[in-house]
Parts: sequence; structure tokens; C-alpha cells
Amino acid sequence: MDKVQHFEIPLDNLDRAKKFYKDTFNWNMIDVPNMAYTMVHTGKTDDKGMIEEKGVINGGMIKRNNEIKSPVITITVDNIDHSLILAKKNGGKLLTDKTPVSDMGFMAYVKDSEGNIIGLWQNLKKY
Repeated sequence: MDKVQHFEIPLDNLDRAKKFYKDTFNWNMIDVPNMAYTMVHTGKTDDKGMIEEKGVINGGMIKRNNEIKSPVITITVDNIDHSLILAKKNGGKLLTDKTPVSDMGFMAYVKDSEGNIIGLWQNLKKY
């Protein structure tokens, strides 16, 4: 069974969004070097940024764009290529191709049968 692992919050103003989520929920934000991406820690993490609490889901913040206009959940899959085929077969639409993310894994965005955007993630490393 594939699991929800991550969320993404689109934003227009990074500083304003970071202040809102820090001041409202006490979340920690870490800007990723050389990427237009901010990691969001919603619970206690280890020195590698991995979750230490059961039931906690960390996320990220991305610049709002023509496709990503509202929050996205990201589902971890064993084989992203197979999941993309299944998504299309079951009425979904591919929004981005499979994209490598450093040496961590692959990601893609699909639109589900109801028009919601879902992120797909395949780990390259076991944590």
C-alpha cells in the first residue's frame, strides 16, 4: 500500500509564508540550497532531517505556478514509472515527467480523476 509521505504548500511570498507557519504552528523551515524549495519540519527530526515521531508528515513550500495552486499531498511509491502508467490508465493526467531529485529519489506530479494535483515520490535510498 502506498503512503502519504509529504505535503507541499504553494506560496506567493516565501518570507510571509515562513513567518505565518512558524508563528502559527511553530514549524521549522529550511531553504534548500540551489533549489527554489523550502523544507518544512512539522515535528522533531534527526540531524539528517528525518522524522523521529510516528504519525508526523513533513513537507515543503514551493512557488505557486500555473499548475500548483493549492496544497499537494505526495505519495511514496515503489516504482514511479509503473504508478504513472496506472495514474494515466485510471483517468489521471501526467503534469510533469519523472524528475530526479539529487541522489534522493524521483518525483512527478499528476492530476487525479477529480482534478486534484498529487505528487508521486520514489526513494532511491532507504532511510
